[in-house]
Amino acid sequence: MRSTRATAALARLNLRSEGHHYLMALTGSGQFILRERIDGAERPLSDALSLDDFVRLLDSMGPRKIARVTKSEAAFMKQLGKKDQAL
Repeated sequence: MRSTRATAALARLNLRSEGHHYLMALTGSGQFILRERIDGAERPLSDALSLDDFVRLLDSMGPRKIARVTKSEAAFMKQLGKKDQAL
């Protein structure tokens, strides 16, 4: 199940990219290809990549989700900023 990381990265990309449908193809040599389905036809978007390169590519594509910051995290970051300024 080495493709689990790739499948999870593809699912995250499809959630972030509204209006696009991305697919993953696995070559006989165990490398991954990213494809996009448009009007029932598929077109390749990448060359054959290793697992780590494929996941890095998918994570770099599409809009970024803004990370939520809790009140306690914000207060902690504020304290770190004060500590750095004091030095």
